[in-house]
Amino acid sequence: MNEDRYSSCWNLEGQLPHRNSDDEFQYLLSREQQLLQSISARAPLPELLNGICAALDCQIGNVVSNISLPQDDASEIAAISDDAALFGLYVFCSTGIVAESGELLGSLDMYCCPLRRPSASESPLIERAICLAAIAIQRHNESSGQGSSRVPESSPVQPISPDLPTLFN
Repeated sequence: MNEDRYSSCWNLEGQLPHRNSDDEFQYLLSREQQLLQSISARAPLPELLNGICAALDCQIGNVVSNISLPQDDASEIAAISDDAALFGLYVFCSTGIVAESGELLGSLDMYCCPLRRPSASESPLIERAICLAAIAIQRHNESSGQGSSRVPESSPVQPISPDLPTLFN
């Protein structure tokens, strides 16, 4: 596992992508602060994950995000993919949410209308959302005593698929 790639994830004070508008930048910072406060206050995990997805969707625009957990029903996750295809959405980004320890915490799937992949300015936003989700899930797992599902060293999780998204069919 490439430690350098993930070490920046755990430094939430790292540099944010350059934004054209001070208002957009301030919104991003305030929303992230609200999410971190909610995580600290032990808000319900579904509420936190929905908040992370909503903030990410709003910031990138014209995308729909979903975070699933390893214990989620596979048929429900497949139904989400089927629904996305039904509405003509393409995979925009699909990535694992992995703890610093290598534990698989969940996955982030994003869909959009045009066939495209994340831009250079969108990738850091996605990475920060993954970091927030990882913190929220770990905090939840620690408080509920859930076990670990470590990702084997031989199967690294890619943060963003380098291939062009494919159409669901």
